[in-house]
Amino acid sequence: MGKRSRPRLGASTAHWPTGRRIAVLAAVLAVLLAVAAYLTQRATSQDAGPSSRPTASVSSPADRSGKPAGPSPGPGAGAGAVSPPPHLADPLAYGRAAAVMLWSYDTRTTTRDQQLVGMHAWMTSETKYTDWASIKAQVPDPLLWSRMGDNAQYATATVTESHFPSAFKQALAEDPAALSEAYIYAVTVTGKQSITWKNGGGGAEDRSVTLAVQCRPSTDCALVAIAPNTAP
Repeated sequence: MGKRSRPRLGASTAHWPTGRRIAVLAAVLAVLLAVAAYLTQRATSQDAGPSSRPTASVSSPADRSGKPAGPSPGPGAGAGAVSPPPHLADPLAYGRAAAVMLWSYDTRTTTRDQQLVGMHAWMTSETKYTDWASIKAQVPDPLLWSRMGDNAQYATATVTESHFPSAFKQALAEDPAALSEAYIYAVTVTGKQSITWKNGGGGAEDRSVTLAVQCRPSTDCALVAIAPNTAP
């Protein structure tokens, strides 16, 4: 079978309804309005009604104190083949590392739950901004993951480059102090994902994703969300 017929992890499937976005970072245009402001409204809406967020927290050596609730690792579960978050203060470097993490998986050694636990360790602890749903949506449903496992499917990734989208750079040029509230950066990463499965099957595909990355001063960067499409 050709590569197009194989399921893959890391496709940008999150939906961002514009009607739910509010101006939290009013001075920041385009990307920050689409990401940080939307996430603030989303968190407020969840606080006002019954929460569907799991109550169990992630436990891992790389976990940040106060991290929002995520998938429960369960007895004896770990992060499998998912790499731990790096200690980086540069949003471009962190974005590159996060993209590699999102585009890489190994169903031979990692369960779906382990994949989710490992990915959640990359998330910011600030529930006001984090959008775990947009990251979790990159992982196939349990049935599809099981079928990928039956085929011994795994993927590796390489990054070509990362940059700040033009809309984000323009917003910062117009108001350099706009980041001082949330310190959320939009980072577009391009690269390639290589997928391999049993009996010599495999293929490669160019990939691109725009991530929302939080890098507060004197603090390691963390992943916030997969952002909407933006100008390059």
